[in-house]
Amino acid sequence: MDIQENFVNKVAQSGIISFDLGKYYHDGERVVYDIKENLFQGLMLREKDFREFIKTHDWSVYAGKNVAIICSADAIVPTWAFMLVANKLSGLAKSFVFGDLNVLEFSLFKNEIDAINFEDYKDQRVVVKGCSKKPVPVSAYVYLTEKLTPIVKSIMYGEPCSTVPVYKRA
Repeated sequence: MDIQENFVNKVAQSGIISFDLGKYYHDGERVVYDIKENLFQGLMLREKDFREFIKTHDWSVYAGKNVAIICSADAIVPTWAFMLVANKLSGLAKSFVFGDLNVLEFSLFKNEIDAINFEDYKDQRVVVKGCSKKPVPVSAYVYLTEKLTPIVKSIMYGEPCSTVPVYKRA
């Protein structure tokens, strides 16, 4: 008798769908644009100087990149300054956000998650994989849970052979 004939993959027969958020990782380069570099004496932004910088800076260095726009200095920066940077990045950068690299990372995952057809998961039992070959922020798991909860029968976290229940429809 062949041992393989008796082997039954119960996970495959369970009807559980495995969801790997790592597959939605955006491989593009991530960079930070810090307005701190444009502050006069590290304290304040001079409009005339900043507008001149906006005109003369080589914005092409951000082409195709994902940009986090921040001001890491403890200074009051008017909103229009961030808007001017965004305007220059528009159509050039792959994507950009106001916030640090964590905010950028969530934004990249959110864009990918929003493109998923969640009807494919309607009334299904889903295991959201806990281990991935790519880094996945907790914020992406939370957002995915928000999207899945009204649609699926259940959500589990981990691996199909060892899961933690997250949600089960009553």
